[in-house]
Amino acid sequence: MQATVRTVAFQGIDVLPVDVQVLVAPGTIAFAVVGLADKAVGESRERVRACFRALGLALPPQRITVNLSPADLAKEGSHYDLPIALGLLAAMGVLPRDSVEGFVVLGELALDGSLCRVPGVLPAAIAAQAAGRGVICPAVCGGEAAWGGFDSLPDTAPDGSDRPPIIAAPSLLALINHLRGQQTLPAPEALMADDRATYPDLSEIKGQESAKRVLEIAAAGGHNLLMIGPPGSGKSMLAARLPGLLPPLEPEEALEASMVRSLAGDLGEGRLSRRRTFRDPHHSATLPALIGGGTRVRPGEVSLAHHGVLFLDELPEFNRATLEALRQPLESGRVTVARANAHVTYPARFQLIAAMNPCRCGHLMEPGRSCGRAPRCGADYQGKLSGPLLDRIDLTIDVPAVAAADLALPPPAESSADVAARVAAARSVQRERLAELDARGKLLAIEADPAAGLLADRVRNWSKPRCNADTDGALLAAIAEPDAEGRALLSRAAERLGLSARAWHRTLRVARTLADLDGSDAVRRLHIAEALSYRRPQTRSMMAA
Repeated sequence: MQATVRTVAFQGIDVLPVDVQVLVAPGTIAFAVVGLADKAVGESRERVRACFRALGLALPPQRITVNLSPADLAKEGSHYDLPIALGLLAAMGVLPRDSVEGFVVLGELALDGSLCRVPGVLPAAIAAQAAGRGVICPAVCGGEAAWGGFDSLPDTAPDGSDRPPIIAAPSLLALINHLRGQQTLPAPEALMADDRATYPDLSEIKGQESAKRVLEIAAAGGHNLLMIGPPGSGKSMLAARLPGLLPPLEPEEALEASMVRSLAGDLGEGRLSRRRTFRDPHHSATLPALIGGGTRVRPGEVSLAHHGVLFLDELPEFNRATLEALRQPLESGRVTVARANAHVTYPARFQLIAAMNPCRCGHLMEPGRSCGRAPRCGADYQGKLSGPLLDRIDLTIDVPAVAAADLALPPPAESSADVAARVAAARSVQRERLAELDARGKLLAIEADPAAGLLADRVRNWSKPRCNADTDGALLAAIAEPDAEGRALLSRAAERLGLSARAWHRTLRVARTLADLDGSDAVRRLHIAEALSYRRPQTRSMMAA
């Protein structure tokens, strides 16, 4: 007696098909799982045996062999429990063999027969729906699986009547009854999370008008930002208010970001959200935690912040190797983790917001407060950040200590809502501009993703430019060509300050955002001048010389 059930294996964001082949044959009583299974998969034997006992079923006194094909592909995770159980039930004749054909099955079994949440249901459902297959999953993952048939997240979920079925069962018994036609399980609903969150408001910060201006520029163009200032100057407060300035995720962006969170098991109740993720790991985070990796090569903070914000407080306190690993994803929008047993790619197009003190004591250049090693201590402390990393940061701003006179003033009149409205208008201009270039075929070279084998065509373009910070090369030249005076100023600055080609392009990106905030179609000299003023401190000190 033999049966086959289809499930999946995950390699990064790619979903690979796996056939669970179950054979019940005469021979020595045994229950063997073969096919390069890890410990969690091997333990499925005990969970399946206990679950069957809870349902009043007994395993046949024969030799049971479960083969996970292809046998040379590593199988990891507990989501193989349910396909093994269904394959065994079909081989025993409890279920018709054709009842599980055409489905992709995922789920973990509890000892009492209930089905538990597993990660990766959303990308698995997208791959299954693209292949014309249905999905069988735990009820707690049903809302997540229901989004699998949509190219993007609409404001309201369609009924999905023309899609392959999705069966979300609370327990194995309910699933058996449904497949045998003795019970009907309700179809899961694709639900959106309640995104009505209250963010800290900019009006609560007194003083720091220059820093607020730079924060608005960073939000409008998606630019990386570094804030340098003494302790208590408000750097972390400013960063915490950035999510309140950013526009909600576009439908395609929300689906892409949710796929990564699903793989990490971080999607909560299966409700998808259009809020931009704000990740703020502690400076003790390891390289695999930040970039991704580990034994099972899980997504790191840079991928969990995809289309969102990664805030690194106390930047020089991070391990040097960990910070240097940020250089590739900051440039390419992806992170590739290569291990002896795995080579996976995760999307990582995030906005980096960083904060740091000017030195270890934090009071460099403050009369009477700096340590005895100043200014050498400041050079040593800031020297922990390499030039190539700083070159990838578009905006650098000094955040001085707030004066007592500023603290005594009434709260500022401008709120986060006022700034967010200007940011939304600038982002809208950028989307329309990029959409027009896309319609004219100007983005074809950029849309061709060299990372082949991704989940489906709809998500192969997660490196597609969506704001000014994503543009480069010919596309940047097409949208950010400055006027004659602006180009002359940029050329003089590049020659005098030794700007790299990357710094040249990033200055143009910031200038394009400044022009969008001003409502200007052209990038002018004043936009170039302001963009140059936000280059890293070494550049500004040379400018003053």
